Amino acid sequence: MSITGMVKSKEKRRMTQKNDLKLFEEKKVRTIWDDELEKWYFSIVDIIQVLTESDFQRARNYWKVLKNRLMNEGNETVTKCNQLKLLAEDGKMRLTDVADKEQVFRLIQSIPSPKAEPFKLWLAQTAKERLDEMQDPELTIDRAMEQYHRLGYSETWINQRLKSIEVRKELTDEWKERGLEEGVQFATLTDIITKAWADKTTKEFKQFKGLKKESLRDNMTNTELILNMLAEISTKDISQVVKPGTFEESKKVAMKGGNVAKVARKELEANTGKKVVTSLNAKSLLKNSLSQEIEGNEDGDKQK
Repeated sequence: MSITGMVKSKEKRRMTQKNDLKLFEEKKVRTIWDDELEKWYFSIVDIIQVLTESDFQRARNYWKVLKNRLMNEGNETVTKCNQLKLLAEDGKMRLTDVADKEQVFRLIQSIPSPKAEPFKLWLAQTAKERLDEMQDPELTIDRAMEQYHRLGYSETWINQRLKSIEVRKELTDEWKERGLEEGVQFATLTDIITKAWADKTTKEFKQFKGLKKESLRDNMTNTELILNMLAEISTKDISQVVKPGTFEESKKVAMKGGNVAKVARKELEANTGKKVVTSLNAKSLLKNSLSQEIEGNEDGDKQK
């Protein structure tokens, strides 16, 4: 295979990998799904954090020592791990040691931990769930709802969030249809849309809400989610009519789609006297929701 062919093949493989975040007993484990190989890869340091019940730095040092020991013992099954880009603490995508399910099972054998058996069960269930979801995509939605419920989001917000995922998928499918590439081009167009309707790029929006590595959409209010959906669905509809042939033309379409939502935002602000784009994030939103629920219960008690 030529150098060019190898590069294209590598790009294609990267396109099939999807980052995700799993929870084991409320502890985060960064994962990445490979569509082509149909397997999960798990962050080794995150797994060590779970098994040793330590912080990130200690887990990283633990892995460094363990990796050297296993290499000296000639155990290449675990030490010959892949490195894939996962979201780091600083919010950037960084190369991280990862292992597939079989490698993780072998890794667990080298780490004495009372969490070993529960984690093995969780690991097996995670792999099974993904294969089930491939057969029945509705399961993905059900599990997403369950996780948002567990985190404390309201029913109304969850419905909006799930709809926003559908809208986003339709838009990215349209971009792929126009020959655009995931990564930089998708991110650039998203920034244009967000800047157009919210007067902030994605990065500026996250900073405004005090976010770092957290998902912006998971920290939007209901109104912000609705306007963001309007911007993205407008962009998709305009693109389907205009059929842009180049990235530059798609950038113009993204601006037009974002402006549709900007007009709606301005009109709403003029009629309510309130700013739509706020610094509220999930922590404050969930706190306010809980406070309202408590106040509602107290009012009910007084009426009794």
